[in-house]
Amino acid sequence: MKILLSFFILLFSGVTHAQTVEEIKADNNTYIWGEGTGTTLKKADKEALNQLISQISTRVESKFELLKEEVEFNGNGSFKETCQSVVNTYSDATLKNTDRIVMGNEPDARVFRYIKRDEVIKVFAQRRDKIIGFVENAEKCIAENKIADGLRYYYWSLILLKSHPYGGEINYWDAEGKNNLLATWLPLKINEVFSDIDISIVKEDVDETMKSYILNIKHKDKVVENFDYSYWDGGDWSNIVSAKDGYGIVDFYGASMDIKLLKLKVEYIFEGEARIDHEVEDVLSEIDPIPFRKSYFNINTQTKIVSIPNKKTFVMTEVKDKEKYEKVLLKTLSIINSKDYSSAKEEFTSDGYNIYEKLIKYGNAKVLDTSNLHFVKYNDKVICRSVPMSFNFKTNNKEFVENVIFQFDDDNKIDNLSFELSSTALNDIVSKEVWPEYDRITLINFLENYKTAYALKRIDYIDQIFADDALIITGTVVKVKPIKDNYYKNEIVKYNRQSKKGYIKKLNYLFKSKEFVNIKFEKSKIRKAGKGGDIYGVQIKQNYVSSNYGDEGYLFLMIDMNNPEKPIIHVRTWQPSIEKEEHIYGLSDFN
Repeated sequence: MKILLSFFILLFSGVTHAQTVEEIKADNNTYIWGEGTGTTLKKADKEALNQLISQISTRVESKFELLKEEVEFNGNGSFKETCQSVVNTYSDATLKNTDRIVMGNEPDARVFRYIKRDEVIKVFAQRRDKIIGFVENAEKCIAENKIADGLRYYYWSLILLKSHPYGGEINYWDAEGKNNLLATWLPLKINEVFSDIDISIVKEDVDETMKSYILNIKHKDKVVENFDYSYWDGGDWSNIVSAKDGYGIVDFYGASMDIKLLKLKVEYIFEGEARIDHEVEDVLSEIDPIPFRKSYFNINTQTKIVSIPNKKTFVMTEVKDKEKYEKVLLKTLSIINSKDYSSAKEEFTSDGYNIYEKLIKYGNAKVLDTSNLHFVKYNDKVICRSVPMSFNFKTNNKEFVENVIFQFDDDNKIDNLSFELSSTALNDIVSKEVWPEYDRITLINFLENYKTAYALKRIDYIDQIFADDALIITGTVVKVKPIKDNYYKNEIVKYNRQSKKGYIKKLNYLFKSKEFVNIKFEKSKIRKAGKGGDIYGVQIKQNYVSSNYGDEGYLFLMIDMNNPEKPIIHVRTWQPSIEKEEHIYGLSDFN
């Protein structure tokens, strides 16, 4: 979960409980305060906080020009009420954790809350910093063709801008050295992304009950790395589809199969992902969505069907006798799409079939394309990379596209399946040309199996790849009282060391409570240890989404690959997303 900076801070260095409530109330030029009563301290405290927020809201209400324009444009509700609700979005991170004065105990509870006026400006400065941070993230993502991530950060920065009393005055210096007023620049950037998107049909599949269109999605003539959208199915908008490496899918059933025009709506709000940042989640719930007409696309189903360019394989050379593997794989993929899953059993080893069953159960699997199959040699195995497949789930509003890897043993049987790393993560490893090619392939193979094991909830595999004495550190955000020299921060990351046994037990429990787990690895840093042979340290940014939880953070793995057939993890740490000045665990901490 992402580290949140605190916003409303009780500056207690100059105010102590020796100073009476009456003195604080009398010093109206210095303090803003609220007082509450109730049968319990909780109720009294809530009333005090609401009164304090109301006082702050009244004092800054006239400054919320962007918010006022938004409310008046939509014509929904009172600006005064909306303003107070927006100011309340700052409270979850801070006000509930500040010092308070209890003036009376239960059942006649009385609570007094206060804040220095000067601190209110600092509170809003923190949200400004987050807005700028989101814009920077968006620019990087768009440059890397991560369109879903880029739109998410652009829109979140825009919606937070609306929640800032001085949002109409906040500027951003872009990569070209231009100073841009965000209130006008952000909508332009979002529309610019929409304008640069091209969506075309690659393939049409039809059977008695369903018609599917496979899409090719590009941004500035380059295949997108990720892209989220929904489509009109004839009666309603579909669940959100997460496209990958340019592949998207549209399914129609029954009477809808005769639709001649595909209507797509690009996702840019990302309410589901907002669970990783409660501040954004709160603001999204208080401010009406900002519409973008250019987010809608119409594709004529009669237009010429195009093809997706071959995705280049990396490092490895294709096998010469691919026909025998291709025959087995094409049969298996055809069976998957026919949903007669068990009839493919003879094409698998025992272990391979178990993984296959888990993958099929992962979410109603469907093969999107079989035109770009590449078979490469690795040890005594043959691997077919990058078979695009879609997965959807009964209780989730999202459909994923993943590139699936099939591995064959020397008897021409499929003995493993895994999800491919993102292009960014792959390139980070492939580019390390000073390392032996074999080591790079082994590392890629291991990380892909690691990612897949969590997605398919393979406790048996995860148990095998951790050393018995592995150091496992997990991080959680803990609320604390702000300290004197750091008024903005009332959250710290608490790290817990777990034994392998305890970690596996907890993981097994969590897996049972989730319909699906989807892990995406982004940018990474990989180092080889100076001693111990083939010991690698992998720092990698991880986005984790499940049916009932989501977070993003930094994963560190110290992997022993001295036996490439059985790599072992000696250290695993996880931290929430951090600020620039904070430390990410790395090889130097454990080597």
